[in-house]
Amino acid sequence: MAAGGLARRLPQRWYERRLALALWPLLPLSLLFGALVGARRWLYRCGLLRSHRLPVPVIVVGNLTVGGSGKTPLVLWLVAKLRARGWRPAIVSRGYGGRGDRGGSGARVLPVVATADCAVVGDEPLLLARRSGVPVFVGRDRVAAARALLAAHPECNVIVADDGLQHYRLQRSVELAVFDQRGVGNGWLLPAGPLREPLPRLSSVLAVVWNGRPEQALAGAARKLPQFAMRLRGQRFIAASGEPRSCDADALRGRRLHALAGIGDPSRFFRQLTALGLDFEAHPFPDHHRYRAGDLAFAEGAVVLMTEKDAVKCAALVTGEAWVLPVEAVIDTPPGGRALFETILEKLHGRTPA
Repeated sequence: MAAGGLARRLPQRWYERRLALALWPLLPLSLLFGALVGARRWLYRCGLLRSHRLPVPVIVVGNLTVGGSGKTPLVLWLVAKLRARGWRPAIVSRGYGGRGDRGGSGARVLPVVATADCAVVGDEPLLLARRSGVPVFVGRDRVAAARALLAAHPECNVIVADDGLQHYRLQRSVELAVFDQRGVGNGWLLPAGPLREPLPRLSSVLAVVWNGRPEQALAGAARKLPQFAMRLRGQRFIAASGEPRSCDADALRGRRLHALAGIGDPSRFFRQLTALGLDFEAHPFPDHHRYRAGDLAFAEGAVVLMTEKDAVKCAALVTGEAWVLPVEAVIDTPPGGRALFETILEKLHGRTPA
């Protein structure tokens, strides 16, 4: 397989249950990557690389795998729960895909408002700012972003970090690891597999949240962790144009539908539409895809369906009818177990850094 073809097919090959033959040449690089990851974590644990504690607790919502797994809906769920209990949360994020995420210094910190340009701040932070109702700051250096946020909003008393499980410069009180139903794939580190860190890293997280039913179980110490199932619930579509219009799936049945999704696993969105009884032509795109007008050049009279994450980037490119399906996370409590939010609160009150 040519190098360019392999690069395009890596995500699909990663999530095969056995290491694909085409990935075997990458194993030495995965071993080297694992050594570097382990050395970096050891340097932070020994204090040779400095980490920083904020004056407020920090909850990190991250993952071990590359790409999206459902962190953004979980962050929104967590922020809503915190606000309902009287906390004053705020969100920090890297701002992946925005211009503020570029450059080697990593010193640029930006506040995110609902009218921001997603090309500058990133698609997920803009969605978080529009949906959460709390301050959102982005920066490659999450410590600098959090400090700038607290300086601008001193009333905030808890920080939720969207991603950042591997950003050890920022000390944290709680870590949540999110997986989607693809699980850990072949279980190998990058670039032969999808893992950013080895699976034993999960031994230090508070809980694992599964976005959908897992196709495989976690092994070793991770099996003993509290594990929660998350469902993304969405029934009603809203107009992508921003007009105060909405409709249900019944209004879309029998029409010429084109569904697009540029998320970590586009099939999640397509399965959700299928569950709503819709027939459509699916158009999957890479995560954080930068849409162009040609990507949405469908036949005249076609109706476009998209995720909220895609809508912040490409709603203005649609010339015809387009609808967005907002979703909210629902976290199930295991039978006889403790609710995820109560587990988080217990750890927060202890303020024991992960």
